[in-house]
Amino acid sequence: MTKKNYDHQAIEAKWQKIWEEKQLFQVEIDTSKLKYYILDMFPYPSGSGLHVGHVTGYTATDTIARYKRQKGFNVLHPMGWDSFGLPAEQYAIRTGTHPASTTQNNINTYRRQLKKLGFSYDWNREITTSDPKYYKWTQWLFTKLYNKGLAYEAEVLVNFCPALGTVLANEEVENGKAKEGGYPIERRPLRQWMLKITSYADRLLKDLELVDWPDHLKKLQINWIGRIEGAKIHFEETQTKQTITVFTTRPDTLFGVTYLVLSPEHPLVSSITTAPYRKQVQRYCKEISGKSDLERTELNKEKTGVWTGAHAKHPITDQDIPIWISDYVLMGYGTGAVMAVPAHDERDFAFAKIFHLPIIAVIIPNETDLDIQSGKLCWTEEGTYINSSLGSLNLNGLDLKQAKQAVIHWLESQGKGEKTVNYKLRDWLFSRQRYWGEPFPILHFSDGTRRVLDLDELPLCPPELKDFKPAPTGESPLSKVKKWVHITDSKTHQIAQRETNTMPQWAGSCWYYLRFCDPHNPDKPWSEEAEKYWMPVDLYVGGIEHAVLHLLYARFWHKVFYDCGLASTLEPFQTLRNQGLVSARSYQINQGVYVAPEGVCEENGIFFKLGTKEPLHTQIEKMSKSKLNGVTPDHIICEYGADSLRLYEMFMGPFDKEKLWNSDAVNGCYRFLNRFYDLVTSDKICDEDTAEGLKLSHRLVYQVEKEIEAMQFNTAIAKMMEFINAFSPLASYPKQALKMAIQVLYPFAPHIAEELWEYLGETKSLTYQPFPIFDPNYLIDETVLYVVQINGKVRGKWSLPKEQTKEELLSFLQKQPQIIKYLLKPITKVIFVPNKLINLVCDV
Repeated sequence: MTKKNYDHQAIEAKWQKIWEEKQLFQVEIDTSKLKYYILDMFPYPSGSGLHVGHVTGYTATDTIARYKRQKGFNVLHPMGWDSFGLPAEQYAIRTGTHPASTTQNNINTYRRQLKKLGFSYDWNREITTSDPKYYKWTQWLFTKLYNKGLAYEAEVLVNFCPALGTVLANEEVENGKAKEGGYPIERRPLRQWMLKITSYADRLLKDLELVDWPDHLKKLQINWIGRIEGAKIHFEETQTKQTITVFTTRPDTLFGVTYLVLSPEHPLVSSITTAPYRKQVQRYCKEISGKSDLERTELNKEKTGVWTGAHAKHPITDQDIPIWISDYVLMGYGTGAVMAVPAHDERDFAFAKIFHLPIIAVIIPNETDLDIQSGKLCWTEEGTYINSSLGSLNLNGLDLKQAKQAVIHWLESQGKGEKTVNYKLRDWLFSRQRYWGEPFPILHFSDGTRRVLDLDELPLCPPELKDFKPAPTGESPLSKVKKWVHITDSKTHQIAQRETNTMPQWAGSCWYYLRFCDPHNPDKPWSEEAEKYWMPVDLYVGGIEHAVLHLLYARFWHKVFYDCGLASTLEPFQTLRNQGLVSARSYQINQGVYVAPEGVCEENGIFFKLGTKEPLHTQIEKMSKSKLNGVTPDHIICEYGADSLRLYEMFMGPFDKEKLWNSDAVNGCYRFLNRFYDLVTSDKICDEDTAEGLKLSHRLVYQVEKEIEAMQFNTAIAKMMEFINAFSPLASYPKQALKMAIQVLYPFAPHIAEELWEYLGETKSLTYQPFPIFDPNYLIDETVLYVVQINGKVRGKWSLPKEQTKEELLSFLQKQPQIIKYLLKPITKVIFVPNKLINLVCDV
């Protein structure tokens, strides 16, 4: 065999072409094999393309996908695009290009980059959420939710961005501003489509027990759903006689209520506010309309509020208590009203102090001398009940559980409240005022009725537009196309209006994993056969930023599908893992002005902009286009190759931990691959097996297999590097041992592995070549470490052949100078543990 040099560019182009031409990663249902469905959280194709931080998760899933094929699994490993959404629409508004054109260009960039990395996706299953052939089924699935009573219209308080002209989800708002563009938002009531995710709250909690997810991720979902047991208590406003209902987890403190607080958005605010206070109430509500929920509820912020001039009857004492408005009460949590117990709640206490409201202590601490009754302190723990008795209701002397039960029983007997369960989770606001999204398959009639479109009327495509800006009224851009909006219904022959709101980007990503099972089915979103074979997803990998919303929404839809008989599994994603964040150094001249790494020089650990002596501020941050610290994989692939990049992505550190990117360090992985290449193509290869060579290769197989199964990729690569160091000095290189090493390398660096496999005379791709089986006999050490003690104290350690007899070991030790000096007295006893320890007991 002729000696060859490692030409990564030629090798990678060659094998990527072979894989694509032979469609080696395309799969179909095969009931003779166990399936393995491995999935990445599919990307939104932004204009900036992939950076190396994105590549981490994709490399890990591809490593496992290739490994599982070697282990005999029928592996489904697809890729697609979450392509509807606000960024493409805003780009279209700025540039005058159509979102479809922008999106397609971005998809082409992403696809090219992923193929250059050699990922083993089944590209025959590629899907795009903005493709009418796909969103036809998104619309149809929405009709299933509608027909089950899970989709409804309501006027709700929303985050509205006047500059963007659309409603934004909470996750699209940061510090009271839109993440897209940084524009201010305001809270306003709008007619919106909602989904009853709250109807599934208990199941979303309970079924977390069925999945293999990290505990911290489960806790995020549990906290987001926020199941709380408590009571609803009804207060009556004294003038209008309207009922104000509050939810509380502490009904036992009802005797300590001294005022009520309503959210500024509460529907009763305008009707109960008395004339002298209307202007100041309106002014206050307008002032806080632009604040985010986080800003409003921040614990250390000074409490603000205004009195309505109204009162409510205390349900036990019948005393009049004032009704206030404050921004620390949110309409989206509980009932939008709270009963204030300032002696026993920190927020209520702070508010009462500012506005000089009464503070009545009803619990005092046990066995302390804290003066709670003076109103100078707030006590939030358990204690002894005081001032809590009137008529038949007496809490004094009860413990916390008994007091809660007593109050709830009394409320229910009087028709003034009831035991209830509340959730932090709110129904899902499901509509947006955008063009670039799925149109709702809904027709509105003049009599207030609606009709959902039938399957033969789908997909409902949006009209062609050149102006994507929202209407001046804040409505969707679709509302401007009157011919599209106002129609005669072909089935009922009634005059109708199409829904002009569009679905959020989440809609397409709620069910895409199911379409991958059967992507070309023209008659159904997926077939029963395909769903039963491929589902659930065996391993789902993505960023922690999707830990709550995407996963919660997808789980909700999946449970609806299960109830409709469309899915056979209770949960969509059996095992889920998050890759750690990849950070990089950013270089900043001043606030908001960054310098790209290629424009930076370093002197004595200080960074300067090229051509200047002004030091730059440096910080380790998440990769970001705006901070100019995102590293594209393209130039790394060009210089070092895809295999080197893949190897480095997995070698940087533990998969689930944060890692710091260092472009120069890729060279270390490149050198390793060069050494591996030189080893296999050297003139020391022989056909004869040697015990030493086979021992190294079998140990490598055992170690790497174990690490891949545990997703400990960095230590698996370390074992391969150790193998090279140990194998290189051998007098000859057994071909069989090298083949085993190549098969182990293949999941991580498939291009070079395929090339070396072919170099050693193999004619078939490694794709379905079985992963080597290690022989346990080669894992047994021929030597062991013997610990030598004299009178119980360690005096030395020696690596010696296994299975030494007591006599052989004693004879050896009596010849060692560092032992002889301790044997001046006779040995009276020998304690011997085979292959581990010998303790010589001598006369003192």
